[in-house]
Amino acid sequence: MIYVLYFVHVVVCLFLIMVVLLQQGKGADLSVFGGGATQTVFGARGATTLLHKLTVSSFVIFIVTTLAIAVMQQHSDRSSVMKSVAKKAGATKTVPAPKPAPLAPAPVSVPVKPAAPAPPPR
Repeated sequence: MIYVLYFVHVVVCLFLIMVVLLQQGKGADLSVFGGGATQTVFGARGATTLLHKLTVSSFVIFIVTTLAIAVMQQHSDRSSVMKSVAKKAGATKTVPAPKPAPLAPAPVSVPVKPAAPAPPPR
């Protein structure tokens, strides 16, 4: 089903390009293909309205097919590189590093008073 949608999308894209290129610019006497041939085929005013309607309708179809492809791709069960990366990242658990032992305080040199002599026994 999605391949049919791709095909329709590409055809609509090409048709939209052609219709835009066929349109006559404001104040321009020549169009891209065939000079003023669009005026002789459709009439002076008929070409503008017909090409405008074709442009708008092909644009709407283009938007609809783009959104349909996006929705269908979102629900597809196809594998993706990013899905495998996400699974690998989720499968491995990170263990927090152990906290380092607190450092022992540095020895402080304090002048020591000589001990008082013990009192004589009584």
